[in-house]
Parts: sequence; C-alpha cells; structure tokens
Amino acid sequence: MGKKRVKVGLVGAGTIGKGVVDLYKRNSVLINNKIDFEVTLEKVADRDQDRLQALGLEDKKLTTDAGDVLDDPEIDVVIELIGGIEPARGFIARALENGKYVVTANKDMMARHGLELIALARQKNLNLFYEASVGGGIPLIRPLKHNLVADRVSRVLGIVNGTTNYIFTHMAQDDLSLEEALSEAQRLGFAEADPTNDVEGLDAAYKLVIMANLVFGKKAEFDRVYIEGIRGVTYEDIAYAREIGYTIKLLAIGEDLPEGLALRVHPALVPLEHPLASVRNELNAVFIESEASRELMFYGPGAGPMPTAAAVWSDVVEAARCLHFNVANGVVEKELEETGFVPVEALEYRFYLRFLVEDRAGVFASLANAFADEGVSLDMIIQKRRVGDLAEVVLVTHEVKEEAFRRALGKITDISAIKPNPSIIRLLN
Repeated sequence: MGKKRVKVGLVGAGTIGKGVVDLYKRNSVLINNKIDFEVTLEKVADRDQDRLQALGLEDKKLTTDAGDVLDDPEIDVVIELIGGIEPARGFIARALENGKYVVTANKDMMARHGLELIALARQKNLNLFYEASVGGGIPLIRPLKHNLVADRVSRVLGIVNGTTNYIFTHMAQDDLSLEEALSEAQRLGFAEADPTNDVEGLDAAYKLVIMANLVFGKKAEFDRVYIEGIRGVTYEDIAYAREIGYTIKLLAIGEDLPEGLALRVHPALVPLEHPLASVRNELNAVFIESEASRELMFYGPGAGPMPTAAAVWSDVVEAARCLHFNVANGVVEKELEETGFVPVEALEYRFYLRFLVEDRAGVFASLANAFADEGVSLDMIIQKRRVGDLAEVVLVTHEVKEEAFRRALGKITDISAIKPNPSIIRLLN
C-alpha cells in the first residue's frame, strides 16, 4: 500500500474555495470514515488576506503565496479554484511538474487547455481531475469517462448554465421580461454582476467542449462551437412557445456526425414532453443519446458552493486512492482523434419565427413565395395579436437546412411591409 495520509492544498479561497473549506470542516470525519486512509487539508493560498481569515482556519494553514502550496513537497494533491485561464493553467502545470495530483473546477481553462494538461499528467504518471468543471454537484464526468466506455454516444444535450435556466423559468412563471428575470437572478446570487459569460452562452460552450471530448473521443475545439446567447428572447416568445406545447431553454448540443462534430449553443424550443423541459430554476441536466443505453439524463444542482465542493472532494478522494494504492498514470482519457466540424448552416432544424407586418393585401403571398423559392415549408401560422397598426405573425417551419432558411429570411426581410429584427429560435429535433 502507498500513503496512509494524503495531504491536500487549496489555491483560491473565493466563493467555491470557501465552500470546499466549509464542507471539509463539516464532513472531514465523514469523508475519512468512508475510506481506508486519511485525507487532510493542510494549506490554503489566496492573495486576499481577508478571504483567508474568513475561512476560520489556523493561521499556519493560510498563505498569500500560491507557491507555498504548489512547491511544498509535503502536499500530495492540489485543488485549483482561482478560475480563468491564467495563472490557473500555469499553476496546474507547475503542480504536475512538482509531482502532485491536481483537482480543478475550472471550465474555461479545461475547455481551452485541458488536453495539454491531461497529456502532461499522463507524462508525469499523475492525473488531473475535473468533475466539478461541468455539472457542479452532478456526478457527470466520472460516468462519462467510465460508465459509457462501451457505449457509442451520438448526441449530448445539456442545460448546463443555471443562470439562463433560472431566467427562462421565471420569465415563463412570473410573466417577466428577460432583464427583470436577470435582475432577480442577480439579487438571489444565481447570476454574477457581469452576466456576460452566462447570457451570451460562453459558459455553456466551455462545458460543451469538455463533454464532447469525453463522449466522442474526438478533439473538440472551443473556437468551432456555434454560440448564440439569450438576449434576443422575449416574454412574447416564451408565451407563444407555451401555447404551441414548448418551453425555451439554452441548450448546449454536441453531435457526432459522419462529417465530423457539430457543436452549438443556442436557445431552443423544447417539447414539453422532453425530460429537459421539466428542468427548472438554477438546476442543470445533461441528456445523453447512445447506441446501447439509448437515453440517459444526469440532473441536479449545476453550480453553487456546496454542490461544487462535494464534487471537488470526490475528486480529491479519487486522487488520494491513486496515492494510497500506488496507481501510476491514472489518466483514462485517450489522446483524442482529430476531427472535422460541421457548421451550423449545414444542419437541419425546424424554426420558430415571430415578426411584425403591415396588415395589407399581398404581404402573405410575398412571404409564401420567399419561403417556397428556398424550399421552406410551413407547419404552423399564428396571427392573433396586434401591436398598434401592425399584425404580429408567428410561423413554425418544417425541418429545413439552416442555410436555406437564412436565404429565405433574407428575402423576407427585404419585403417593405415586414418590420426588421424578427425573433428566430430553433426547435429541438
């Protein structure tokens, strides 16, 4: 057997870091009673002295110098929770070079540099664990690595951003505008003061890249993800979606197609009978479609200090097991295949389109001709509301290639009677 006592160091004492410390203080006995060795939190580093003091730990365990954790030969496992790309990437590489296992919740860094750091871990006969980087407290990364190893995954669908899910839930539930729901999310702590990464879809895209690497075994690239945020979605869209049997969610979608990976993040109308439609508030869910298991869903709190801390400590215990049982090179992720990427324009969808139009003769004929010219057929037309002198029209198409829909849309917006800036949302197919 290897080590009977595994010493842990933490870099980053922000919201999640404090959660990691608090959970350890509360449950360290529970953790150590469940395993055949001891895990101890030895040192915490953060540049902010006030944040360190707020942890309630002995002064000898606190330091403002990350090097005191990264370079300490007594530390076996380093938890990185500072977030962002740098210096997080450099800190993780430094810890691995120093022979330490590493645990991180850093989705941004794992999406952009995870593969190179996993390769470094493999080279050093170590491992890099990142369970908390996608689903917060949802057990997700480990099942994707291990439980689906004999299965062929064709598609992954995720509600992986709690802020946008909270916004859409309360737009629908409380008849709020997007900005009103966002303000409420910020007041309750479900959204940052600067919510850009959430509402613009970047957070979900980072998580999609991490999942795609695991489930498809191919090298997903963040810059090849089509990203569309939620700012264009209005309460009117939420209401119309509900009327026709849908709800609106921000989805991260990855598909393994013969031509390559299709990766995109965008709002979508989700049928009310789909399991993802019932995921509400700040909760997250990932829905897997595969050859053998067919359909699986992982569901739970996708963020927050305590759920994320639980995932972090599960990774720490996994790293400690490697040390205790002398498991060298515990990396299970293979070196990923290069792949092509399918642009969003080449994919087929049904589309929801809402616009304002002057209510006069010949407009619908022009509209129908524009769609017919590009082979776009309509499944549904709704006209029941007026905005001043204008009629509001909602159309739902049959499935059509996006590039054909966009060409038809260009012709439609050239019609003088149709007002600019229509609302366009894809339907989940």
